[in-house]
Amino acid sequence: MAEKFAVFLDRDGTINEDTGYIDSPEKLVIIRGASDAIKKLNENEFGVIVISNQSGVGRGYFSKEAAEDVNKKLVKILNKGGAHIDGIYYCPHHPDDNCDCRKPRTGLIEMAKGDLNLDIKKSYVVGDKVSDIELAMNAGAKAILVLTGRGTDERNRLIRQPHYIASNLKEAVEWIIKDSDACA
Repeated sequence: MAEKFAVFLDRDGTINEDTGYIDSPEKLVIIRGASDAIKKLNENEFGVIVISNQSGVGRGYFSKEAAEDVNKKLVKILNKGGAHIDGIYYCPHHPDDNCDCRKPRTGLIEMAKGDLNLDIKKSYVVGDKVSDIELAMNAGAKAILVLTGRGTDERNRLIRQPHYIASNLKEAVEWIIKDSDACA
């Protein structure tokens, strides 16, 4: 089976509002247009994978079960809008744990690659933080910063320039589709 292209999406601040540590499904608020943007990726045959640092688990703010309940609610909301996610991978560790799965390290992408047969070099990472951009660069994927969530503030902290800066996920997806067509 041929490797699939993927779009790795940060969760908080990219798909849903970043309201701090989201410890229950009731606190999950999807950013307007995010579901339609993901649906467009699905229609264009991209794998869509959510990758997220969830240090609230490692800090003891909430349990792994609570994090998974939030992710289940995310999937349910997206499915209701006609969109689907191929996988969700998150780092539950404290930033001081020095794990391989905390962004900007590539552990989450490597897990997804192994599970889903993905071509990372032809894939994209979309997020609102410097760690998302650095993750893309570290993995060899294309990096897109969205200005939702913390994106506007994080833009000033960039170490390396992303391939594209988008106002939101919808605009990022439009750019990804054009870019992937140009590279085909």
